Amino acid sequence: MAIAEQNRRVSAPPQVQSDRWALASLSLATLLSSLGTSIASVGLPALMQNFGASFQSVQWVVLAYLLAITTLIVSAGRLADIFGRRPLLLGGIALFTLASVLCGLAPTLWLLIAARAVQGLGAALMMALTLAFVAETVSKAKTGSAMGLLGAMSAIGTTLGPSLGGILIASLGWRSIFLVNVPLGVLTLALAYRALPARSKAAQTDRGKFDAVGTALLALTLAAYALAMTLGRGDFGALNLGLLIAAGIGVILFAAGQAKVKNPLIQFAGFRDLQLSASLAMSLIVATVMMATLVVAPFYLSRALGLDAAMVGVVLSTGPLVSTLAALLAGRLTDRFGAHRMMVAGLLCLATGTFLLSLAMTKLGIASYVVPITVTCIGYALFQTSNNAAVMTGVGAGERGVVSGLLNLSRNLGLITGASLMGAVFAIASAEERQGIGQDILSSEAAAHGMQVTFQTATALALVALFLALLSARAAGRAESRVS
Repeated sequence: MAIAEQNRRVSAPPQVQSDRWALASLSLATLLSSLGTSIASVGLPALMQNFGASFQSVQWVVLAYLLAITTLIVSAGRLADIFGRRPLLLGGIALFTLASVLCGLAPTLWLLIAARAVQGLGAALMMALTLAFVAETVSKAKTGSAMGLLGAMSAIGTTLGPSLGGILIASLGWRSIFLVNVPLGVLTLALAYRALPARSKAAQTDRGKFDAVGTALLALTLAAYALAMTLGRGDFGALNLGLLIAAGIGVILFAAGQAKVKNPLIQFAGFRDLQLSASLAMSLIVATVMMATLVVAPFYLSRALGLDAAMVGVVLSTGPLVSTLAALLAGRLTDRFGAHRMMVAGLLCLATGTFLLSLAMTKLGIASYVVPITVTCIGYALFQTSNNAAVMTGVGAGERGVVSGLLNLSRNLGLITGASLMGAVFAIASAEERQGIGQDILSSEAAAHGMQVTFQTATALALVALFLALLSARAAGRAESRVS
């Protein structure tokens, strides 16, 4: 018996090991794209000094990357559905790595910004296709665990970026924060080339044509919306309003055009599926809510609690660290109890955490932030993992690329919206407490009041997402009963 068992262990691994290496390459691609987002922000002061530029100019080093991802991620997914996910993912990794070299060698600021846009295109391909590839590398029973691993890698990249960037700039200069991606990119490319399956298990017989006009219109529409939400550094002026109106018109034109073309970029009929529509809406709402922790928390910790800059950084790291650890556990829970149950549980946990943050109990000191943010991030990890698993296991092989792109797009739009919306809520609420002490002074009382109102808003949004999750779970239950 012992010999037979040993033989089984020796003979079984080839496929299992292949799947593990494929998942490892997807994890590294996820780490690369998230690291590219977070590591550049810490270098903005050094870029201002090196190029003698204003903040408004150097912020485009970050914006160009985010805009490229936001505007092109759905198109990247559709291209992969047509031409194959493996070559597009390999191309995305290679493009990201090459652009990292160009960023590190850029002699002028505007060439650096252009290279960052190209890097963002590579990141869009990676982000759109890592989720889509999961169904081809792991069994359905382990989809949740795989999604949890990718979520953990994304959180690690987000957490690691600022600290790693600071160390590199201090020791090797600003160019190193881009060049550090090169060896990691080469490793990821080599691993993905060897481990990823050459063909989809369910290859399409009719690939259709790529909708170039729809792609351009969608890109312009998303760019207009993203710029409307980010330009002005909190001041929503005539330019922002004009861009928002342009985005609205673009949505109408895009929807009308998609209804007429033979091979649309997005199949709007798919949005009749309550589960898909609810999942995308929840992803947008939850990302909006989570952005409040990034926008508001630093002011609360520094002003209301009186922490110095170093301590603020340490406390803020609690959220990403919890998200990383919770994402791994969330994957196993999703596989065991089901995606929809964990989605509801995650959103309930998220709403509880944001409600505790809205109390802003400054008398408790650091605990008034650490305990609620821990609850919030556990809920976020549960939701993100289970939502991705529910969506990606429910779509056909020929649509995984574009649906993965839509999932990532909804999250990016939520982050962009949250930065503007939650920032505006905090500014308005804190201004109510500034009367008599000067508009430029943010007192501890004003910061605490702004925190309360902002997270009251966040809790209301989380409850809306919870309601959608309950509707989606009910629809899924009905579908399963009809099948059985």
